[in-house]
Amino acid sequence: MSLGDNLYKARKKSGMSQEEVAEQLGVSRQTISKWELDETIPDICQSKRLSCLYHLTLDELVDFDTEIRAIQDAIDRTDDEVAEKVDWTKVWSKKYPILAIYRNQVQTEPYAAELRHLLDDLQRRYGYDELNALLVLKDILASVWKSGNGKKGKSGG
Repeated sequence: MSLGDNLYKARKKSGMSQEEVAEQLGVSRQTISKWELDETIPDICQSKRLSCLYHLTLDELVDFDTEIRAIQDAIDRTDDEVAEKVDWTKVWSKKYPILAIYRNQVQTEPYAAELRHLLDDLQRRYGYDELNALLVLKDILASVWKSGNGKKGKSGG
């Protein structure tokens, strides 16, 4: 995706017209159009002002992905009370069917006991509460998966 595409999508997501953006930045509507069509690019100062206007970091503006941004916005808007009501296993099992069936195949107790030991160790050693220990362990698991994923492929073999 080009910078122009990113600018266009970020502007549309913010609900602004080219005229409104141009007015905010003190440039012409044609300038905004040329940026969005990749005919020219905004300088660093204008890029910074665009990122502020669209409520994005410069990195997000350059790598703007509407799907990722929409997911992030949904997460930000979801309060803890609502999140507690969601059956996350059911939600994620639509994308990853193994989550719906593994409990009939895997004896989870030994794994749960080992994970509980790791959670307790994180709490004791670093003073984390249970939720923060769980989040740290989740992040560690994700980094282990990512580091091995390129070597073994998705099937793990």
